[in-house]
Parts: sequence; C-alpha cells; structure tokens
Amino acid sequence: MLQDIRENAQGTIAKIIIGLLIVSLSIWGMDAIVGGFSGEPEVATVNGEDITEREFLRVVQMESQRRLSRMETPDPSMLNEDQIRTDVLDSLIQEQVLIQDANAQGLELNDADIDALITQMPQFQVDGQFNRDRFVSTVRNMGMGVGEFREAMRKQYVVNQIRAGIVQSGLVADENARQLLQIQNQTRSFRVLNIPASAVADTVSVTDADVEAFYEENSGAFQQPERVDAAYITLSLGALAESIEIDDAELQAYYDQRSADLASEERRASHILIEEGSDADETMAAIQERLSAGESFADLAREYSIDTVSAEEGGDLGYAGRGIYAEAFEEALFALEKGEISEPVRTSFGVHLIRLEDVRESDVPSLAEMEAQLRRELAREQARERFAEVRAELADSAYSADDLAGPAEELGLEVREAIGITRDGGQAPFDHAGLVRQLFSEDVLEAGYNTELIDVGDNVSVVARVREYHEAEKLPLDEVRDQIRATLEQRKTREALAERAETIVADLEADESPEDVGEWSSYEGLARNSSEVGPAILQQVFSLPRPSDDARFGKAVTANSAAVIALDEVMDGQVGEEGTELNQLREFLASLEGQREYAAYQQFLRNRAEVERP
Repeated sequence: MLQDIRENAQGTIAKIIIGLLIVSLSIWGMDAIVGGFSGEPEVATVNGEDITEREFLRVVQMESQRRLSRMETPDPSMLNEDQIRTDVLDSLIQEQVLIQDANAQGLELNDADIDALITQMPQFQVDGQFNRDRFVSTVRNMGMGVGEFREAMRKQYVVNQIRAGIVQSGLVADENARQLLQIQNQTRSFRVLNIPASAVADTVSVTDADVEAFYEENSGAFQQPERVDAAYITLSLGALAESIEIDDAELQAYYDQRSADLASEERRASHILIEEGSDADETMAAIQERLSAGESFADLAREYSIDTVSAEEGGDLGYAGRGIYAEAFEEALFALEKGEISEPVRTSFGVHLIRLEDVRESDVPSLAEMEAQLRRELAREQARERFAEVRAELADSAYSADDLAGPAEELGLEVREAIGITRDGGQAPFDHAGLVRQLFSEDVLEAGYNTELIDVGDNVSVVARVREYHEAEKLPLDEVRDQIRATLEQRKTREALAERAETIVADLEADESPEDVGEWSSYEGLARNSSEVGPAILQQVFSLPRPSDDARFGKAVTANSAAVIALDEVMDGQVGEEGTELNQLREFLASLEGQREYAAYQQFLRNRAEVERP
C-alpha cells in the first residue's frame, strides 16, 4: 500500500490537487481551506455577513469564564448558560452592525497600526519591553489564536473610534449646567410640626372582620411556596480525615520527618526606620556610611529612626519568629548572619536597615506533647489525597444509581434528610443556589434522578435527590392572623396620621389656627444632604414650590409619625463662574449626553439591519 501511495503521489491528479491547494492558500489562507471543506455553520447572518458557530462558542466560553471570575467563590453550576448564550449572540449581532458601519465609513487599521497597538499594551510587556512569548501565551490563554486576536483588535478599535467620537461630541449649554448646580446647591429654611402615632391611637381599630376580609382579598400573599423534602450525601475533607486512623508507626515516622520544623526559631532584630521619600536613599546612604565608619547602630537608631518606641531601645525589636513582620522585612531578617546588617529594605512603613542581634531555637516538643496535633495533620494530609478519588467515585455511582443508599453504603457515607426546601433554598447545604436549582430541575424533580455532585464549599461536595414534593398551598388564617392584624394597624395608623396632617395643612392654608398642634421646630438654611432632619421630611421640603409672601405647606408621613412642613424661604445656591464644581458638572452632563446619543445611534443601526437566525 505504501508503494501505491508513493506512485500515485507522482501522478497528474495529485499534482492538480496540490496546485489548487497552493492557489487557494495564496488567495484565502488556511482558514478558508479548512472552513471550505468543513462547511462551518453560522448562528446568525447580519446584512449578509455570517456570525460563525465557532466564533459564537468561543465568546460564550470567554463570557462564562468572565462571569465565573467575578464570583467570590467560582461555581459553574451558578451560571445560567441559556442567558449567557442569548446575551453573547445579541452582543455579536450588535458588534457586527457596528463593524459594518465602520467599514462603510472607511475606517480601518493596517497591519502596521495593529502591531504598534499590540507592542504598546502593558499586558504583553516584560520590564517595559514588548515580549512575544508573553503575547502569544496571553492570547492563547484567552482561547484565541494570534490571527484571531489581531482581527478582533482590528474590529474593536475602529468601533471604539466611532463610539469615542460620538460620546466626546456631547454638548451641554453652560446656562443649563449653571442652573442645575444652582438648584443642587440651594438651601431652604422651614418649620416642622411632628405628629406622633400616639396622637391618633384612639382612632385606630382593627376588627376580626377586617382581618378575615384582608385574608380573603390578599390570599396570594399567604401562600406557602412549593417545597421539597430531600435526601442528600455530604462528602467533606474534614469528615474524611476523622474517619482515617493513624497507627503508631505512621505517627512516629511523621514526627521524625517534622522534628526539624517543630523546633521554632526566633530572631532578635534591631532596625532603623526612616520615611519613604525623595531623600530616603540619600539619608540611608549617610547612615550606612557612618556605620561603616564604626558608629554604633543603636546610637544611629536613636538619632534617625521614626519608630520612636524601638528607637529609645537603640532600635531593638526583641525576639520574633516567622509570620510577625512584613514579608520583605522577614525575608531580609532571616537571610542575615548574627551581627550582620541588611541593605535598605522597603515596606509599607518606610525604609529599614535591619541588624540581626541574636538567634535562639526552642527544643523539639516530645511526641507525647504533639501527638494529637500530628495525628490530625497526618489524617488531613491522607484525606486530601483520598478526597479527589472518593469524590470521583461518588459522582459516578450517584449518577447511575436510582437512590442514594447504594452510593452511601459503597463509600461508607451517611444519607441525611432536609425538609421544606423552597426555590429560594433552605438550611445548609441547601443555601447553595446551584444545588437548589438542580434540585428543582426537571430531571431531578419530575424524572426522579439524583442531582450532579455539587461543590458547595472548599472540599465539601453534595449530591441530593427529592424524596417528597409539596405543592404551594394557602396558609391557614390562624397562622397569619397576628401578622395581618399588625399590618392593618400600621396601615390604619398611617392613614390616620396622613388625615390629621392634611387637616392641619388645610387649616394653615386657609389662615386658620389649628387646635392643639404642639410646638414647631425651626431649621435655617438646610442643604439637600443635611442630616438634621429625616430623609422623608427633607425630600418633601425640597419638593415644595418656592414661597412668595406666605409660607408653603406640605406633609411627610411615615409608619410611626407624620410631619407638617411650612417652607418659609428658598436661598439659591452660589455658583462660581469658573469653579471646579461647575466644570466637573459640565463635563459630566456632556458625557451623559454623548452616551445617550451613542446609544440612540446603536439602536438606529440595529433597527436598519437585516438579521437572520437559523
């Protein structure tokens, strides 16, 4: 067969095929050849331009990784894959619309422009210089080839140029900015009359009939949500370690191995600390020169060190082991020989010179003293090696099992039960959203399968199944009667307070003196961000129209009190014509206007585009 291949490779047909490949490669490149044979499918077409499935899946993967990286504890089960795919496709369609618009405007970058941009990007530099290896590895870690990255830059740069041009073109009239700042800096003088809930308590009454009527009219508010009772198995590193028995021979060997580490070393250091600054190097050089000339480290510490406590003791810091000092300080200290002085060391406290005064080591604790600790360490170390193996076994057996009893017995684990888990979760481990979502999935809830093995914490994994499903049901009236009564009392109190406040306001506006209204509290020249009165009152104060000859009246009502407000005077805010505040507001408003115009431009292009989805 090999001989036949060799002979056919020299034939006319083979030469024609090779010739066609060379021509195709020279015109379209390798991607076109491979794509031509593979018939790469598209996920959408925008004005005749395809968005390929390969590009779509790559961006979906990148977006998934981006959303995972924003989680405090990354958990793939927490990702909504359908939403990610929808968001990515929409963004790719919008991107294609913008790219086509940029091309129509004749905006493009040549290869030299792209090279210049890439070499200036700091993520591709080492020691301030472009590094090709760093560039290639970074791009590959993004899931892209070098060619793909260059093409993506070519597209995004011109799109960003259009965006920047529109956003930066936003304008705002100076007078508008001035008036807005004047309003923002405005102050108001007013009086407040407080009406406590106790003032209307005798008018508030809630009957059993009121409670029952509210219960019937708002039955949806008293539904107990659907819930499940679940069986589950928890696999944890801690529990696995507790099940491991360490024999005496293992313990002795581990003790012998650790004995050198068990002897703690402490070092006594002295230091001279000066402030970081433009003259720090010069000051340190002067100190080092005087040390070289034979002057005392302790005397120089008293003269120069800004650590006043240790300076009084000649810079002495006493004995300390590892983990006490800043990392750079500790690294320098533990590299010194007794009596040796370090080079200048920079930390967040300043610049140090460190002298090692003495070293002392404690005796190795006996095995009897360390036995309990060493058994725990050794068991946890062995459990860590075993955990991944047991986790894989549990994942496989739970996936194929009809219950959890078999996998639990096989691996020596316990099946536990949790009741009343809603779609919002329950007690741990069902406070994990990914586990709850799987528990209520169609496969688990309706088809009766086990969930996947979900990592709910560091070295803690859970697999669960539904034991019983409870439909949503209406709570009995007796269970919610007190809750309803409290709600109605609060509502009626608020209504009574509002009515009382409205009556007082009406009397004041009619120039009548309300009876038994109590004392007014006066406030002069308060700004919008004042904390002298509550936010509800302040909001009402600044929403009232400017008074003319007479005060303007209003009210603010909360659950436990009401306030009648009399606005007496409005003072316009001061605005400096060329002040920093006015300039910043102008720039902010112009930026908002530019962003609004760019959003409208994007929507205009999107509405005109012809988009087809298979």
